[in-house]
Amino acid sequence: MISHPSRHCTVELQALPSRIGQVRRIVSAQLRYWHMDSLIDRASLGVTELLSNVHRHAQPDKTCTVEMELLLDRLKVSVYDRDPRLPVVADAAPLATCGRGLAMVAAMSESWGAVPDGESGKVVWFTLPAPSATAQAAWDRRPRLTTAEPAGPRFPEVALVEHTLDSHDAERTPARSTVPG
Repeated sequence: MISHPSRHCTVELQALPSRIGQVRRIVSAQLRYWHMDSLIDRASLGVTELLSNVHRHAQPDKTCTVEMELLLDRLKVSVYDRDPRLPVVADAAPLATCGRGLAMVAAMSESWGAVPDGESGKVVWFTLPAPSATAQAAWDRRPRLTTAEPAGPRFPEVALVEHTLDSHDAERTPARSTVPG
């Protein structure tokens, strides 16, 4: 089940490797929809690590829910599962092939935690700082003509600059106008 209210997204799934990739794509699409592209890599990494932990450790089953919530100044990503055991950050040996997931989540997030959820489950979450309100609104800045601006091209002159790769001096080649005269 997927719900997409304006500031909330929830996905319920079995934490299987094939489903984890689908959830990453859903996370990416939702963050693009919210104009928060700068958070995609970190949110995808974090949700992958948390779902991998459910796949590897959760009992009695692998059913879980991923929730993304856009708060005023942060994104909160939570994974709910039916295993009441709380995760522990482990010190992985240098050559170990697993055991670093929660340490990565802690390193890349603003904050994270794990708390019991009812009598037979838990929620593991992390937050990422949201881009500033100014940056969020930047997508809506479209050039608009006012009555004082002419409707013609704004930059009638185009400069052509030549660059050579074998030039060892710091001098720049002067710009040449494409406008005759």
